[in-house]
Amino acid sequence: MIDRVRLHDRIQRTVDIVVSLAMLTLTAPLILAVAVLVAWRLGTPVFFRQARPGLHGRVFTMVKFRTMRDVDHARGLITDADRMTRLGRILRATSVDELPTFINILKGDMSLVGPRPLLVRYLDLYTPTQARRHEVRPGLTGLAQVRGRNSLSWEDKFDLDVWYVDHRTLRLNLRIMVETFTTVLRRDGIAAEGEVTMPEFTGSRGRFRGVARV
Repeated sequence: MIDRVRLHDRIQRTVDIVVSLAMLTLTAPLILAVAVLVAWRLGTPVFFRQARPGLHGRVFTMVKFRTMRDVDHARGLITDADRMTRLGRILRATSVDELPTFINILKGDMSLVGPRPLLVRYLDLYTPTQARRHEVRPGLTGLAQVRGRNSLSWEDKFDLDVWYVDHRTLRLNLRIMVETFTTVLRRDGIAAEGEVTMPEFTGSRGRFRGVARV
């Protein structure tokens, strides 16, 4: 089992490097165009940088395109809903805001597939089982993203994350990546009901239920 997991992770890291290099090369004109558009509509900086926990909880800086205006109390720009722009909604709905994240994948901070990297302040809120999501590199996409994305509850997301950790294979990764394209095209689960993305995670009373299915 350990040897199989190690082999999977080594091969997946090679896949990550090849695919991220290819994507950064092929989408370079789009990345440049979006950067110009974001600078024009939202100003600088064009990239959103935030600390996120990665493999074994080690913190790295994740890079995405900026989709929100800065907080401005005088203009009433306080909540995420207030700050979100029309351009930002389009970038998020199409996942174009994620293109710079291929830099994180190339560096080894992230993988193509894995549990999504969440906020550092959530680390102390996980149950011991939920914390196992950090046994692998966080992913650009993952099982939870193709099984409901932000329409899922936090507990259901974590169930799927931990299930992935225990059952990850190259075949499953390929399946998740293919299903990701379908999810993006259908724009499924972009936001939880009444939210721009997801409500704040404040901890979970339940424990891993082992109900994830693929």
